[in-house]
This record gives sequence, structure tokens and C-alpha cells, in this order.
Amino acid sequence: MTNTFPSKLTFGIFDHLDEDGRDIGPQYADRLKLAEACDHLGFYAYHLAEHHCTPHGRGPSPNLFLSSVAQRTRQLRVGPLVMLLALYHPIRAFEEICMLDQLSGGRLELGIGRGSLPVELGYFGIGADAVPDRYAEASEILLDAMKGATSSYQGRHFELNGVPLTLTPHQHPHPPTWVAAARPESAEWAAANGANLACVGPSSSVRKVTDAFHAHREHNANGHSKAPFVGLLRMVVIGRSDTHAYSLAAPAYERWLTSFKFLYDLNDIPTPPNLPLTFEAAVESELCVAGTATFVREVLLNQLEIAGANYLLCQLAFGDLPLEASLYTAVTMQSEIMSRFG
Repeated sequence: MTNTFPSKLTFGIFDHLDEDGRDIGPQYADRLKLAEACDHLGFYAYHLAEHHCTPHGRGPSPNLFLSSVAQRTRQLRVGPLVMLLALYHPIRAFEEICMLDQLSGGRLELGIGRGSLPVELGYFGIGADAVPDRYAEASEILLDAMKGATSSYQGRHFELNGVPLTLTPHQHPHPPTWVAAARPESAEWAAANGANLACVGPSSSVRKVTDAFHAHREHNANGHSKAPFVGLLRMVVIGRSDTHAYSLAAPAYERWLTSFKFLYDLNDIPTPPNLPLTFEAAVESELCVAGTATFVREVLLNQLEIAGANYLLCQLAFGDLPLEASLYTAVTMQSEIMSRFG
């Protein structure tokens, strides 16, 4: 596919809610302040990861936290990225989704997936071998439930017999769906089901995924008329100088990395081979972008073009990055980058 850089880009927020060294209450309060600011600044959505039993994710029930975000904002859309469906009974998941979509006035963006670390699901008694089939069944039941009336299903993990579905989402036929993808083959389901795509990794590697995504959409010709979001995730820190930005981002990344590695170290699991183990490696691998507004703008726009993405998932808060630093990045992004693509 040819490089066609979109004239309109959309900007959203991604968050792990990873531990910042403080009590959890003040961290929640600061994230809500950041979400309020991003609402006023015109960011599209706030996406929250789901993790369990790890400081890498202090928001193990994303929909619960997002219901607070929804009440503190007016335009900002909200959603899990991703909701670990293998951990939920699909009817319970459906009911939560309906509630959040209704409470937010139809602002839900629904990300679903298996999760990246099986040991998290293992703590709930779900073995790694069971996850793929359990997720496949749950996602099928969930998407079918969006059609309403009753739910019936006979599978290996779930058996439903005319379950009455008394709730409905605010958005029809259902909220927009999202899938996280790191490989070209994982883009096929998203393309076939009209889902949006979220990717992380070097731009050239992501391009292979986004090309496959678009190719599958064209091949399936499935009637999804709305152009999808193709998201690229980046940790972003803007400072008053390159040195200032690095002085904020480097220690924050090191703390984020410690939280990320927590369950790997605890269970003697090798960390992913593509995980940057230093801040310098994170910059080199394009996971982190830090510097002045001019530098960050040029780097991000170049990476988006190479990746074939039209949606930037900005991780503005990570590790022990101060709230003031995250707010400065958000405000500067709006004035120096977002305003040019309105």
C-alpha cells in the first residue's frame, strides 16, 4: 500500500494506571484531573488497560474507574483497552458494558482481548491453554448479545439457554470495538468485525499490521462504512527543553519498567524480547518520545505516517511522572500538534 498521510488525525489517551510510589487514592484523584483536562483540550478518548495482581495496573476493574471518568467529563469518550474477556462471564461483561455506555451517554469505546500475560489469568484459576477458546466463545456471545432479546449458546466453556437480556447499550447497534494487535495475522478478526485497531511497536513493524488490516477490510467488503481508527501507542513527554523532558521521562520510565516486570520477575518468566530495558532503548525502539514540542511533533508525525496510523494513543502518565508534567504535555500537544489537525 502507498503512504497516504491523513489530513485529519485524532488524539486519544492510553493509561496503565501503573504504580507511582504513592497511595492509590491520590493517584486516582490525579488521573481524574488529567482526564478532565484532556476533555477540555479536545482529546477523543481515554483508554485504560486491565491488569491484575501487579503494580503495572492499579485499575484492575477498568469499567469501574471509567464510570468515574465519565462523570467528570462531557465529551471525552472512555473504554477499556482491553477488557480481558476470558476472565468474565460474557453476560456479566455485557451488562457492565451496557451500564457504562448508558452512564456515559453513549461514549463507550469497547476494547476486548485475551491479555498479554497468562499468569494474571492463572491467579483466577484459568489456565493458559484454556484462554484462546474461552476468549473466542466469550467474544462471540458478547457481540451476539448486543443484538438484544435473549442469549443462547452451547460451547465448551459457556452454556446459555434463552438468557433474557434486559439491558441495552446506549449506542446502536453497539459501541465501537477495539482490538490490540502486534502481528499481521491478529488484524484479521478486527478487519472482519469492523473493529478499530491499536498497535504498539516500531513504526515499520506496525505498518505490516496496518497494511494487513486494511487488506482484510477490502477483501471482506463487509459493509462497515465508517473508516476505522488505526491507533499507534506512544509514551509522550514534552519539556521546555530536550534535557528537561529527558530528566522527567527517564526516571518515570524506569519506574514503569519495574512495575511491568513485577510478575515476570516474581514468576521467573522471561520478559518479552521486544521490551526496552532502559529509557534509551525505549526511545530507540520508538516506545517513548520525549523532547521539545517541535521535536516531539516532528517525530510523532513521521512515525504515524510510516505506521499508516490515523490515531495517536498518547500515554501521558506513567511511572512517577508528576501530574504537572502530564498536564504540560497535554496542553502543549493541543496547542502545538492537535490544533493543526482539527
